[in-house]
Amino acid sequence: MKNEGLLLSPWHIGQMEDHVSECMPEEGCGLLAGVGQRVELTIPITNQLHSPVRYNMEPEELVRAFYDLEARGLEMLASFHSHPNGPDFPSESDIREFAYPGTFMLIWARPASIWQVKGYVVLLNAYYEIELRIKN
Repeated sequence: MKNEGLLLSPWHIGQMEDHVSECMPEEGCGLLAGVGQRVELTIPITNQLHSPVRYNMEPEELVRAFYDLEARGLEMLASFHSHPNGPDFPSESDIREFAYPGTFMLIWARPASIWQVKGYVVLLNAYYEIELRIKN
């Protein structure tokens, strides 16, 4: 999978962090798009469940996002969501419901009241962490 890593700018990190913070106490979610390993677009999407422990991306926003990606010549690289009350790794439901094979999953968590993000590859019943490289 794309050399098992993802290249993001501080801008993209900030956009995701702003979105998950605004969604508190609910889980925030969205997509990352780009080319190869480089993220070029952050797309926040409404969590239609409005839950602090689960998320489901609002279908109409998700479809619009996919049309936008196609129009821009970008590919979906990752989905992201937050775990406002932890953990900082995929839950059983995250793994079971993962709908985007060939992409990464980023999880935002607040282990010490400060948001942190980690990236993962999700397989059938497992996951492993990937490198997130932050560069301008």
